[in-house]
Amino acid sequence: QVHLVESGGGLVQPGGSLRLSCAASGNIFSIRTMGWYRQAPGKQRELVATVTSGGSTNYSDSVKGRFTISRENDKNTVYLQMLSLKPEDTAVYYCNAVLSSKWYPNTYDNYWGQGTQVTVSS
Repeated sequence: QVHLVESGGGLVQPGGSLRLSCAASGNIFSIRTMGWYRQAPGKQRELVATVTSGGSTNYSDSVKGRFTISRENDKNTVYLQMLSLKPEDTAVYYCNAVLSSKWYPNTYDNYWGQGTQVTVSS
């Protein structure tokens, strides 16, 4: 089994900052991509940012210049540093990993964390 555990969400005022963390554990052979998605009430889940094992990053236009994704491969951990937060950033943030298990090292699947709430409000 594989588990993704997120931490770092909470309530913050507009203009504030938060740092999310997500650690993957379990029967992991290789992690190709790790990332963050978010889902606001009444909206579809959307991409926030992703990072490959080689360090290549991708951001949604709405967070470029404000959010930074990073990764520690030896710890199977991904981070999301969020600055200049806006009320529209309010959502449940989900960690995602595309990885293979030790039993099937050549088969990559999507795994999701349970989500962490980020609320930006005064």
